[in-house]
Amino acid sequence: MDIFKINLFDGISGEDVERMIVCFGAVFRSFKTGATIYDYPGSGDDVGVMLEGKASMIRTDEDGEVAVMELYSEGDIFGEVLAFANETGDSVKVIAESDCNVMFIKYSQITKRCERACEHHSRLVGNMFGLIARKTLLLSRRIEILSKKTTREKLMYYFQTLSKDYGAEFELPMSVTRLAEYVCADRSAMTRELSRMQSDGLIEINKRRVKLKKA
Repeated sequence: MDIFKINLFDGISGEDVERMIVCFGAVFRSFKTGATIYDYPGSGDDVGVMLEGKASMIRTDEDGEVAVMELYSEGDIFGEVLAFANETGDSVKVIAESDCNVMFIKYSQITKRCERACEHHSRLVGNMFGLIARKTLLLSRRIEILSKKTTREKLMYYFQTLSKDYGAEFELPMSVTRLAEYVCADRSAMTRELSRMQSDGLIEINKRRVKLKKA
């Protein structure tokens, strides 16, 4: 992904972006599929910006139960200061779902008062709050999914939200295993439900490719 095109730098010239990257002391790192990108609690100040690839925030409780808390793709942000409070002490990590390139910058560098009152710095702060608003929207969608009573209802609601963004035919942003964790369902039971949904003419599914046939 072209770093100058990510939402965090929307409306800021390439020249100004380059200056800010140097000023902020940005760090660029690459991760292979399955690698841990971020482990909570982290430094408390780092903000990760997804430049390429897909990742997910995985929460594992003391009984070994796994849940997908958030999904990340190109342009999304994550970090200790942007996350929920983990008061239970559960293991929370951001895991690469594909090969990823990530830029890390300090949250304090973004939000600190610019001595020169640079217009592009103010724009960056505005962009950051826009991305946080998007995270809030995605969280509300997740809550709506989990409020559904049956696995079928959860899956259909999730597929419908994806279809609004990508059309009736789309690719799942995660594996089937991660999908089960995301909707809080047993993987085998969810796989059987997907098969029934296909037999009932609600969807067509081929690996991670889904076509929504009925609302």
